[in-house]
Order: sequence, then C-alpha cells, then structure tokens
Amino acid sequence: MTGSVEMPGEPSKISVTKGFPPILGNNARVLILGSLPSQKSLQTNEYYGNPQNAFWRVMSEICGAGPDKLYEDRVRILIANSIAVWDVLASSVRPGSMDSAIDGNTACANDFQSLMTDQPAIRMVCFNGQAAERLFDKLLSPDARHSMEGINFVTLPSTSPAYAAMCFADKLRQWMVIKAAVAAGQG
Repeated sequence: MTGSVEMPGEPSKISVTKGFPPILGNNARVLILGSLPSQKSLQTNEYYGNPQNAFWRVMSEICGAGPDKLYEDRVRILIANSIAVWDVLASSVRPGSMDSAIDGNTACANDFQSLMTDQPAIRMVCFNGQAAERLFDKLLSPDARHSMEGINFVTLPSTSPAYAAMCFADKLRQWMVIKAAVAAGQG
C-alpha cells in the first residue's frame, strides 16, 4: 500500500509505502524478514510479487511453495511448514523499490516484541539480505536481539533481482539452512 502525505513546508506530496501483515500461522518456528514490499509486490498485493525475485523459487526448493502455485497456496504451504514471512518495516518513504532509497528518517519498524510474545516457537530469524538486518538493528532497541534469547539470527543473501553478485544456486545453498531447521523441527 502506498499513501501520500503533505509534509509541512513542502509543496509536493511524499509517497509512504506501507507493508503487509505477516504470513503467520499458529506455530511458526522460522521468521523470514525482508525490508519493505517492492512496488511490484504492492501492485500484486503479494510478498515477493516481482517474478524476477528468487524468493518463491527458493521456497519451492525448501518446502514446495513455488511460483507455479497460486499465491494463496504458497502462503498455506509456508504456514504448514512453520515458516512466517514479514518485513522489518511497517512503513517508510521509499521512491521506487531499492532498499538504498528507504528514507531512514521515516522508517517505522513492525512490532517484533508483540510478534515474539505471540509466537514463542520462533527459534530462527532469517534476514532476506543485509539491508533487512541493518534496518532491524537500527530501528530496534540496542537490546532487542538480547531480549530474544535462544533465537538464532541468520543473514541470508538477498533474493532480490538487484542482488546479482551471486547466482541462484549459491543463494539457494545458503537458504537451505531453513529447510534443515524446519526438517529438524528446531527452526
């Protein structure tokens, strides 16, 4: 979702990007965090809605939630596999879809404390790229990770098409940590 707001003293409107609610079942063990939905995701009203983003190809290998399935089916498969998806940001000004364009002064984090209280089975938090991790560290209190005792934090290579420095096979190899965690029931 995007909305326009008038900023005091400025003649033009600034577009604020608002994120989606989490993909979340009752017993999530792994939480995957992106930064903020891209413009294409906002248009499709789907997480990772850009077909060039490798996220759903990766999820196909991890749990069968591939891009060949309807979005609603992919969501059900993630939930059935105890995988949750959310973004670090609830909203921010970001012209376009690049994480580098996120205006840090307008960035508002999602409520992770409530999520973790409601979802005590989460044992692993995976950042979809370094930008998501940096935003998480910047916007949450300095003790946020420490208060999430017993949770394994993992930074994975971004599935974004903007991150072309690594081939799909190499990205997938690192993302398979999620499959291993889900299979072991550890998350």
